[in-house]
Amino acid sequence: MMNTNVAPFDILLVEDEPADANLVRAALKAGKVYCNLYVAEDGVEALEFLHRQGQYQHAPMPDLILLDLNMPRMNGREFLAAAKADELLESIPVVVLTTSDVERDIVTSYKLGAAGYITKPVDMEQFVDAIRQIGHYWFALARLPQKT
Repeated sequence: MMNTNVAPFDILLVEDEPADANLVRAALKAGKVYCNLYVAEDGVEALEFLHRQGQYQHAPMPDLILLDLNMPRMNGREFLAAAKADELLESIPVVVLTTSDVERDIVTSYKLGAAGYITKPVDMEQFVDAIRQIGHYWFALARLPQKT
């Protein structure tokens, strides 16, 4: 997955738990996913990042958003609805990465425009493998829209 001939991909992780954000960071590194990881603690901060507001004036537009569902201020469902209703953001794939395996959450996420739904594995080895597979799918197999 490591390709030094091209620029790294940009991933925005929307996650309120610092331990989970660190776990994703470690899994990306272990899975050799060539990317820059940016973290927003909730949907409000993620929208500020995506609209380059405040401290995020020079933020890159991500190639992929990894989204937790359960967060304060603006949860993942509210963020997903807002992002997919925004012409500037609607083409960015959003993969829900959460502990919830509730069918209602899965159905709602897809109805709101999620490109995928992954329940976080509890086992570290399985978690690293899941993140590696996400990286492989989105950055090696799938075609993403060009950044504008």
